[in-house]
Amino acid sequence: MHELVQRVNAAQATLDAVRDKPFRLGRNDCARMVAGHLRRMGHRVKLPASGSYASLRGAVKALAARGYADLPAAMDAMGFERVAPAAALPADVLALPAESPIGCLAVVLNNGRACGFVEDAVGAAVIQPVAYVAAWRIPIKA
Repeated sequence: MHELVQRVNAAQATLDAVRDKPFRLGRNDCARMVAGHLRRMGHRVKLPASGSYASLRGAVKALAARGYADLPAAMDAMGFERVAPAAALPADVLALPAESPIGCLAVVLNNGRACGFVEDAVGAAVIQPVAYVAAWRIPIKA
């Protein structure tokens, strides 16, 4: 199967997995969404146990305990190549501006859209980001 088709399929599977699940820190949040996505792409990801944090303060402490200031720092530590957000392909990961001190991650779908959590949505939604913090190329591992 062509790599681009695999990337689109992985991104769609991520959207399908989180679209109807309400946002809950520590159980269904952008870090867990991206971790599930990375696993679909063949990467190993270690996260705190589900439910080990339930507030922003707890999420900040969980990241700090692992030596990260925010989610983009954790993505950098995983060794993924940073790319220009405009060059992101389906199944790559974006960091988006956020009011939260830990940041916000999303998964690239296609046509400038991404899968991410937004206020007032039942679960993760298809969004069209207009500003970016960073982007990472996520290779498919066999």
